[in-house]
Amino acid sequence: MTSALQLAATPSETQRATAPCPHFGACGGCQLQNLPYSAQLDRKAAKLREFLSAFPLPQLQLHASPPLAYRNRIRLTLARVDGQLRAGYLGAAESTDTEDDAVIPTEAGLEENSAVEGPPHLDTLSFVPITRCPIAAPLLWRAAEAFLALANQAAWLSTQQLIADQLEIFTTADESKLQLTLSLRTAQKNPPASLAAGFNSLCDSLRAQMPELAGAALAFLPRAARSRRSAQPRPGPTWGAPGLSYSLLQLAPETSLEPRTTHFELLSYWVPRGAFFQINRFLLPELVALVADTAASSPKQTLAWDLYAGVGLFSRALARTFTNVTAVESAEPAATALAQTGLPNLRPVKATTLDFLRTAILQRDRPSLIVLDPPRTGLGAEVCTLLTRNAAPTLVYVSCSPQALAADLKALTAGGYSVAVLHLFDLFPQTTHIETVAILSRT
Repeated sequence: MTSALQLAATPSETQRATAPCPHFGACGGCQLQNLPYSAQLDRKAAKLREFLSAFPLPQLQLHASPPLAYRNRIRLTLARVDGQLRAGYLGAAESTDTEDDAVIPTEAGLEENSAVEGPPHLDTLSFVPITRCPIAAPLLWRAAEAFLALANQAAWLSTQQLIADQLEIFTTADESKLQLTLSLRTAQKNPPASLAAGFNSLCDSLRAQMPELAGAALAFLPRAARSRRSAQPRPGPTWGAPGLSYSLLQLAPETSLEPRTTHFELLSYWVPRGAFFQINRFLLPELVALVADTAASSPKQTLAWDLYAGVGLFSRALARTFTNVTAVESAEPAATALAQTGLPNLRPVKATTLDFLRTAILQRDRPSLIVLDPPRTGLGAEVCTLLTRNAAPTLVYVSCSPQALAADLKALTAGGYSVAVLHLFDLFPQTTHIETVAILSRT
């Protein structure tokens, strides 16, 4: 498996660029900032072709993004530095064989002899407090700064029983509304009732400074865990609205090299706090439009499936073309939001994709189009087998992992599919992440 460091190889002198972030090199993200954006795209395209070199491929279609201020969501690590609560990211892992020749700016990390205190699971030596995040929508970092100023004055956040761990902030595409989740580490099964009053007071004060704040919540994590990913949060007190109404807005010119064939009417979604939603506020309309175009070109528009549907990002576009759309999602709170869409031709199913396909094979349902947007682990062998048995004429596979995509394509092509159209959506500029949309047809 190719590592992020291998993708962020040493740039030539002609490719060098000044990193827009003062934390480049120390922070663990945005490994490609020392390349011009055009060179970043070239490198990702070459890497994607390398991953998929075992398959006959059509011409790769690139979808560029504005390279900065694109994120609608950030999750910040919290720790105390010299007694003050700071927000930041985890640092880049040190390696003697790295190919990235970035120079770490002195202002990116901690001052010498700084005292850092964090949750027990956090290696505080790897914590990088930040002063700005250029890839985030500007409102997000302004909200983080306002929150930190208030949190450092809140006595209830200065106890040993409650340790601030993470701050997640989500905004709408036009930066008109905000949602905030503060995760606390605690060994207490029942935090004090006074905690809600303190949290409400903090949110009221934050709303006075940030009128965009629509809602917020506390989440509780175990005092110690093997990793951040293994910890399962418990819900705590809430304030304001439980989610955001997110509209796909054309905030930037269309960047695809391919003309759009379908008039795409912008859509709105209810995104509950904590539900997954794609993070690039600029490219989302173009991504959904591609699915809408594919649906419009389907010769038979009776039944479509949207698997791993989330809150219905693609389901709503499919429902404008197909007579019936089945949208499958197992994770909360996205599954509940999907069930509340209210579209008469959209049938939500709360189940895993694997369980749904096992049942659908027995019922002999035969859609003419299936949209797949799995997690980074991909589809897996049994899902691929069931898809090939179902034999839908067209699959639209949205992948956030070219490695997993390559493994799944091996099974799908063996089962009678071929890659008819291939897109690279640069949903994560400045980073090594590659988002691919492969449209597969039966051979």
